[in-house]
Amino acid sequence: MLDNLPDVLVIAAFALHVLGERRTVVLTGRPRSPRARARALCFYAGLLTVLVALASPLDALADKLFWVHMIQHLMLLVVAAPLIVIGRPWMSIWRPLPLDLRRAVARTMYRSGWTAPLRWVSARLTGPLGAWLAFTVTMVGWHLPALYDLTLRNTAVHIAEHSLFLATGILFWAQVIGAAPARSVLPYLKRIAYVGAAIIPNVGLSMVLGFGGHALYAPYIHLLQRPGGISALADQQIGAGIMWAAGDIPYVLAIVWLAQRWLAQGEAQTARVDALVAARLRGEPAGPA
Repeated sequence: MLDNLPDVLVIAAFALHVLGERRTVVLTGRPRSPRARARALCFYAGLLTVLVALASPLDALADKLFWVHMIQHLMLLVVAAPLIVIGRPWMSIWRPLPLDLRRAVARTMYRSGWTAPLRWVSARLTGPLGAWLAFTVTMVGWHLPALYDLTLRNTAVHIAEHSLFLATGILFWAQVIGAAPARSVLPYLKRIAYVGAAIIPNVGLSMVLGFGGHALYAPYIHLLQRPGGISALADQQIGAGIMWAAGDIPYVLAIVWLAQRWLAQGEAQTARVDALVAARLRGEPAGPA
């Protein structure tokens, strides 16, 4: 039953989102805008990425090859998570639920005393520092040999690992993109530094795995037969190379996008200041600075 959990959750999220989008059209009396449709497609692409990572032959192969397992992790952390954040699906998923249920959940989460610790944790995890730490600690921590080996032996722990990858990935990329569930929006220059800081642990972990000189994970070491006939060490080194090279690409793309947005913002501010100065020199009312 646990093996089918990713399929069930993805299908449920997709169905709720479709219903929510349709309800929005009914309530507003207008078709969804091109931007809203594009966001929906991003969300569906994120869900598809989760399915490919966790509910395809890739998942079975990941139990035998470390480098395939690294592809799985990257798909969750740096592909599915940002696509879901760009999709901003939260209200569309929430809206189709029964009104009484929504009210009960909202009252419990925002007013109940026993959920105060959850509100405290949520406030920290949706802030920049908390999201970065959760993302980094999750990524590095699950690659410690004791925890990693446990995920390959225990299905429930493995599901918990993948769930945390996706959840903390969403928290991290929400800060980068500047969307919910982020509680505050960092200036573009700080977001560039924020992404740059996330590259460091990814590269560090890749170096440890790639240049360690011996295989770290017992389940792969003790395999009697490995696809491709490669050694456990070679398998680990290939995985490290994938994590380093392919894993850094989304961060670099994010930095380029943020830099473009930062420069465009600076140019727009300069144009506004120039227009204000020109208007004042002409003696015209120019509005607030």
